[in-house]
Amino acid sequence: MAVNRLDNNSDIPVVPEIVIVPRRSWLHLELIDLWRFRELLYFLAWRDIKVRYKQTALGVVWVILQPVLTMLIFSLIFGRVAGLPSEDVPYPVFVFAGLVPWQLFAYALTQSSTSLVNDQHLVTKIYFPRLVIPVASVVAGLLDFLISLVVLLGLLLFYRIPLTWRVLTLPVFGFLALAAAIAVGLWLSALNVQYRDVRYALPFLTLFWMYATPIAYSSSLIPANLQWLYSLNPMVGVVEGFRWALLGVDNTPGIMVLISIVMISILSIGGVVYFKRMEDQFADVI
Repeated sequence: MAVNRLDNNSDIPVVPEIVIVPRRSWLHLELIDLWRFRELLYFLAWRDIKVRYKQTALGVVWVILQPVLTMLIFSLIFGRVAGLPSEDVPYPVFVFAGLVPWQLFAYALTQSSTSLVNDQHLVTKIYFPRLVIPVASVVAGLLDFLISLVVLLGLLLFYRIPLTWRVLTLPVFGFLALAAAIAVGLWLSALNVQYRDVRYALPFLTLFWMYATPIAYSSSLIPANLQWLYSLNPMVGVVEGFRWALLGVDNTPGIMVLISIVMISILSIGGVVYFKRMEDQFADVI
């Protein structure tokens, strides 16, 4: 735990001093340190953004190509061949509306899960709240999210789908996608320090999670008696909420969103507690 100590003698210049003392309890989470080290968080986030787009042949174009190509493949396989319903919405728009929040979640999950190992040179050299690393690692995904959202709005314009007041709720669903990724990422980043094979299991987990989320299909295809179980996946409410906000579908995902909020809250609290409990071992194990 870091404590700021100031000199009370007015004749001597006041110099902030950080004293590191043992944490009194593993329940003492010290989340206020994230604010104290906000400049470091900003620096790490800006570094990740520059690294992501520096020396790339396609640059921002790749951010657009990735969801667009995925949309085309899904439209061909699931829309044309399988003939899955899309709630009276053109299938490409239906899929893309699910891909936008999903890509934010998948990027944030991947980056936060591997962030501690990737920045191990920082972890072993200086003191700062380790929560800064996984939180800062997801910020670059917000830029991708905004670019993909602009493309989605272009698709809505092309297919003449009008926007309604529901679009004002989009930041809520974007925040839930980010919160879900960070919550799970805290668990996996701490585990990845102990067990390096977590990074090898991560692509499979992300792929499995994508098909367990209603991106290429509607959640209405799930039997009614299993909807509550299916909604335990926190991204179900986020994706369906995104479609409800943008596409004007009649299926209001109220219960799904509520379950998603509950699940994200549980995962977040558990993730922070587990992360802080393991934090003292990071520098020795990593």
